[in-house]
Formats: sequence, C-alpha cells, structure tokens
Amino acid sequence: MATPIAAKHVEKLARHRIDPNDITYTCDTQKEVVLDIVRQFTLSTEKLHEIKANFQEGMRKGLAKDGETLAMITSFGSFLALDVGGTNLRVVNVLLGGSGQISTRQAKYKIDEALKVGPAKALFVDEHQIRVHGGSAIQMGFTFSFPVLQTSINRGTLITWTKGFNASGMVGKDPVIMLQDAFNRRHVPVQVAALVNDTVGTLLAYAYNNPETAIGVIFGTGTNGAYIEQVDRIPKWRGPSQEREMIINMEFGAFDKERAVLPLTMFDNKLDRKSVNPSKQLFEKMIAGMYLGEITRNVLLHLIDRRLVFNGNISSDLNQMWTFETAYMSAIEADSTPTLHHTKKILEATLNFPPTSLNDRQIVKLVVELVGRRAARLGGVALAAILDHTGDYTQKTAIGIDGSLYEFYPSFDTDLLDCIEEMLGAEARQNVSIGLAQDGSGVGAALCALLASRNGDH
Repeated sequence: MATPIAAKHVEKLARHRIDPNDITYTCDTQKEVVLDIVRQFTLSTEKLHEIKANFQEGMRKGLAKDGETLAMITSFGSFLALDVGGTNLRVVNVLLGGSGQISTRQAKYKIDEALKVGPAKALFVDEHQIRVHGGSAIQMGFTFSFPVLQTSINRGTLITWTKGFNASGMVGKDPVIMLQDAFNRRHVPVQVAALVNDTVGTLLAYAYNNPETAIGVIFGTGTNGAYIEQVDRIPKWRGPSQEREMIINMEFGAFDKERAVLPLTMFDNKLDRKSVNPSKQLFEKMIAGMYLGEITRNVLLHLIDRRLVFNGNISSDLNQMWTFETAYMSAIEADSTPTLHHTKKILEATLNFPPTSLNDRQIVKLVVELVGRRAARLGGVALAAILDHTGDYTQKTAIGIDGSLYEFYPSFDTDLLDCIEEMLGAEARQNVSIGLAQDGSGVGAALCALLASRNGDH
C-alpha cells in the first residue's frame, strides 16, 4: 500500500513543471490522449467555484443536522498523547513550557496492515505497549483520526472507518473505553483525559504559537479539516447556552458522496471500486497521500495498454496495486534535470522498467504533476470555502497544517495559496498565512488533556 511521503525522499523545491505543448510526441494519437488526460485533471476557475458552493451548502446542512454528508462534528475543548492515524501509531511525551514553547519525545510504530482490517480489539492490545514509571496516573490525550460523534471531552462513538481501515466490531463503539480498558488490564497508570480528532489537535497546537489560528487541516495519508465556528450558527447544538465558539471537526473527506460536483475520472473510479471502502471518502481519495500514487498508476496503465508509453511494456512492479508510491511522485515532481534523470532512476532502477525514452519520462512527469496539482487545488477549495463561510480571510488569519503531503510534496503549499487567491481574491492572499503544525495532532491532544485535567472535565 502507498506510504506517506518521507523526508528522505525529497526536499521541497521550486516547481519545474512540464508544458504539455513542449513535449515531442511520437504520434498524433499519443498527443490526443495525453491532452485529453490534461483536460480531465485540470480544474477551471468556474469549476472551482461550483465545488466551493456545493461544499459550503454541505457545511450548512451538517451544522443544522446530524447524519449529513459533511458530519460537522462539535468538538470539546509532562502529558502524554497517543496518536492513531492512517499509517503509524505514535506515543508522544509533550512538555508544554509556556509562551508557545513545546518540546516532544515520541516513539513511532507502523500499523500492521492486518490490524487495520482485523478485529478492532487488536488495535488497542497489540505488541506496542506503553510503559509508565511512577505511581500517579498520567493524563493522556488520545488522537483518533477517524469520524467520531463526540459526546464529551473524553467520550465518543466511531461513525465510520476511513483511510484504509475497516477493523470489525468498532463502528458505534467508544474508542476511549476500549483504550482505557486495555490500559487497565495491563495495569498501566494512564487516564485518557481527552479524545481529540487530528485536525482539532492540529488547530489547538498551531494556536498555541499563533493566536490568529482559525483552521487546522491534515494533508497526509488522509485529509480533513477543523475550524472555529460561532455557536449561534450551529442549529443542531444542544449544549450549554453560554458557549460562544465551538471547534468543528468537519470530516470533509466524505464530501460529495452523491457524486454531484467532483470531477471524478475513470482513474478515480477504478481506485474507488478497488478500495476497502467503495463509494466513501471520495474527496479524500482525490487529495490524500494514500491515494495519489494509485491514481497516477491507473493513468500510466491506461497509456501503456494503448502502447503510448514504454512501447507498451509494463514492469511487474507497476502491475500491482499501490506500488507507485506517492513518495515517487514527490521526487518526480521535483525533477528539474534536462533529461529527467531522477525520474529515469525511479522508473528503471526502482520500478524495473526497461530503458525509457525522454518522451516516456516527460509524460510520466506530466501525469504526476496533473494528479498532484489537482489534489492541492481541491484542498485549496475546501480552505477557501471555510474562510468564505467564516469571513476570516478579511483579517489576519492563520491556518495550521499537519501531514507529510503538505510538508514534503513540492509546490503543494504554493498551489494551496494560489487556489485560495483564485477563489477569494488578493485580500485573502495578503491576510491568510499557512504553516506547518509540526506534530500538530500529538501536541494538540496533550494540550486538550492538560485543559481537561485542570478543569476536572473527565
């Protein structure tokens, strides 16, 4: 399965994109098919506005009533944080030094693929044991990066799995109870004080250093967003009337399950059909790092089957699902060498293709750029929709972003800002800043545990 992008693969570099009109095509059919792929993956300003309007309508519906496509979940408010995400399980020891000073120590474990689809209980009682020394219980913030209907600061029920997870016996259950039970059985002195979605954690962590923060976003293995909403704009809210603001976990990866507006191609549909959750999380599948490599592979297979690249030859590596990793895309996108030497190395040395031509490599790079840029622009539409809904773009506003796709994929950050400006104008470009919320989900969970323990909410 595709892995999230690792720092060792590529440094963020300026864009060096292929102009499809500069490629020396081998035949008219090749040019015609490639330009049609360009058309399918290119989003016009008009289309972006159509998606944005539909997204905002989904926001309003989700704020008004539970059970809508955009869930719009209301979220509550030396520490530990446990982060269960799309690829890794992380145990983070967070020291909050005050004045925005944060230091962390963490242990990271890759989540075995069998655990993702096996019995849910195994996720909480696997071999990665947490050891705590001392007698008093440590307060833990639990980052659980999946849609949860939250009922209090440390209680909630899983609505559905995302990001390739489909563990049985968990939907409708409280992940905090399962985790706390696992600690209790092993006599580990940890109290789960707060349940935090990763986007909410990212927002909280970024706000610790940047008081103007209004949105937290994940662009990594999966994608989602959270923002600060006025309570009087949440018709479904039945909590304390004195609350003025509430963090909303949007679960926007589920956007447009109705297939009303997203420009899904046959390559997206093929990926969706073969995924563990067909017809779900369509927006996430067009943006997130878990899926971009597989979309690219599907496009390349289409070209190979028509004998338009690689002389119709396919390597056994590319013939398997999830083998074209998003990390390869990152390196190819950054390749500015005249002969596309780095692209050649990935295709021939890593994926075991026979010797490739410059024409082959140019088309591969173009496809990578199309898939990556579309992902960033769709992410930008979501951010623009939120900013327009709240009006925050008219004043200085910060957006904290966590995730390997944002951190390492070349030009992803620039494409996001370009799209926001395209949607909302120059004022948004001047007022809105985006930045990396390093370990945002873990630090945010620890902050929430701190608040919960001091307020006695658990």
